[in-house]
Amino acid sequence: MGKDFFQDAPTLGNQWDDDPLLREHVARQVPGELLPGVVEECRDLGELGGGELFELQLADLGNEPELVNHDAWGHRVDAITLTPLWDRARALTAERGLVAQAYDGELGEHARTIQFARNHLVQASLDVWCCPLAMTDGAARTLIELAEPSLVEHAVPRLTSRDPAKMWTSGQWMTERTGGSDVGTSRTVARKDPEGWRLHGDKWFTSAATAEMALTLARPEGNPEGGRGLALFYLEVRDADGALNGLRIHRLKDKLGTKKVPTAELTLDGTLATAVAGLENGTRNITPMLNITRMWNSMGASWGMRRALALVLDFSGRRTAFGDLLSRKPLHVDTVAGMQAEYEAGFHLAFRVAALRGRLESGTATERERLLARVITPIAKLTTGKQAVAVASEALECFGGAGYVEDTGLPRILADAQVLPIWEGTTNVLSLDTLRALRADGAFEALLADANELLDGASDASLGSAVAAARDGLGAATAWIGSVTERPDLVEAGARRFALTLGRSVQLALLASHAEWCLRNGKGPRAAAAARRFATHGVNQVRAGVTTEDSVALCGGS
Repeated sequence: MGKDFFQDAPTLGNQWDDDPLLREHVARQVPGELLPGVVEECRDLGELGGGELFELQLADLGNEPELVNHDAWGHRVDAITLTPLWDRARALTAERGLVAQAYDGELGEHARTIQFARNHLVQASLDVWCCPLAMTDGAARTLIELAEPSLVEHAVPRLTSRDPAKMWTSGQWMTERTGGSDVGTSRTVARKDPEGWRLHGDKWFTSAATAEMALTLARPEGNPEGGRGLALFYLEVRDADGALNGLRIHRLKDKLGTKKVPTAELTLDGTLATAVAGLENGTRNITPMLNITRMWNSMGASWGMRRALALVLDFSGRRTAFGDLLSRKPLHVDTVAGMQAEYEAGFHLAFRVAALRGRLESGTATERERLLARVITPIAKLTTGKQAVAVASEALECFGGAGYVEDTGLPRILADAQVLPIWEGTTNVLSLDTLRALRADGAFEALLADANELLDGASDASLGSAVAAARDGLGAATAWIGSVTERPDLVEAGARRFALTLGRSVQLALLASHAEWCLRNGKGPRAAAAARRFATHGVNQVRAGVTTEDSVALCGGS
C-alpha cells in the first residue's frame, strides 16, 4: 500500500434505488393508481437523502443547539438556537408533507405506508429530526381523537401544515424527576384562574423544547394521586407577543446521543394551558400519542439500521484488507448478511404497524386488526429498538478503528440508536404493556391468527425452515403464557423474553410472507435468504427452567 495509503470515506447513493426492500414493499402495498406518483416522489427523496442532506449532515456534525438564558442587558430570554441541518429539516417537513401526508384523506388506508416510505428515505440524514415529528404527529392525532372542535381547528391545521412559515411542531412534556415511565407520580399542579388553567411544576426531560406547543400532564388541585388524578393539557410555548408562556428553561441535557435534539429541563411557572379531555384520566388520555410515537420509534429503528448497512456496504467495496476488498471476504459478507436479515425483519414489523394504523385511521380496520394493532405496537417498538442497537454496534465494528472516531460521524449511529429502547417506554415497560394488551378478549388470538395466516401463505419449499422456526416461536410463547398464569412473579420476570419471542416470531412470519411474494413476482432470492437467515438468529427466547429464585440469586438478592 505504501506510505500514501488513505482509507476512503463511505458515500451514499440514491436511497430509493439502493434499497430493494423498500421498493418491493411499496410495489406490494401501494395500489396501482397511486404507485407512479409515490415512486417518483420516493426517488426524488432518495436522491436528497443520499446526496444533499447527507452532505449537510456531515458538515453539521460538530454543531449542537445552544441555550442562551439572558441577553446582553440581563433580560431573561431562554432562547435556543438550532443547527443548519435542523433548519433545513423543518422546511423540508412542510414542503414534502412528512407529517401532513398522514392526514391527506385521499390516500385512505395507505396514508401511513406512503408517509413512512418517504420518511424512510430522508430521516437517517436529519439527525433525529424524527423526534419532534413523532411528537407533532402524535399531538395531531391526540387532539383529533380527544379535544373539543375549537381546539382541533386551532392547532391541527398548524401541526399538519405544508407551509414552512405556518407549520408547528409539538413537544411531549411528561417526564419529571419522579420518573419517566411512571408518569402517575407527576407533581405538576394545575390551578384554575380567570384566564384558564395555570400549570406549576418542573419537567425533567422535555425533548424538542423549541416546539410551538406541547402536550403535558398536570394534576388539577384537589385531584387524587396516581395517573387517574392527572389531566392532559395543551399549552403554547409563547404568547401572542412572542414571550415565553410562563416557562423558564434551565439547561439542555448533555446526552450520549441525539445531540441535535434540544432536550431541556424547564419549569412551568403559571403556564397558561387548556385541558384537552376533561380533568382526570391523563395517563389513559396520552394513549393516542404513544401509539403514534411508538410507531415512529419503530420506524426510526428501521431507517437507522438501513443507514448503517448502506454505509457498511459502500465501505466494503472500497476497503482493502489482507489482499482483497472486504466485500470479497466470506466472513465479512456473512456478518453483513446477518445485519441485513435483522434490518429486513425490523422493517417489516415497523411497516406492519404503519399499515394497521392507516386502516384504523381510515375506518377500514376489522375488529381483529384493531386488537392486533393494540398488541403489535408495543411489541414492534421493543423488538426493533433492541435490533437497532445490535445492528449499529456491528456496523461500527465493520469500520474497525474508524467506527470509533467521532469526526467520521459513525459513532453517532450507535449513540442515536441507543435511545430507541429507552424513549416511549423501555423494553421492560413495554413488555408489561404487551401483557396488559393481551388481556383484552381475543387479542392474543388475533396476533396468532394473523401470524399463522402469513405462514400458511409461505408455501415455497425454500421457506420451510423459516416457517417452522416461526411456528416454534409462536407455539413456545403460547405454551409459556399458559403455564405461568398462576405465578405472577414468573409472568412478570418472563415478560421480556415472551414479548421478544412474539416480536421475532411475527417478524419471521412477515419475512416469509414477503419472500413468497418476491419469489412469485420475479424479485429474486434475497428475501427468502433473509427469512432463512433470520430463522437462525434466535427467534424463540422463552426458555424452560428460568425461575424467579435464580434471578434473585444472580442479582445478589436473598
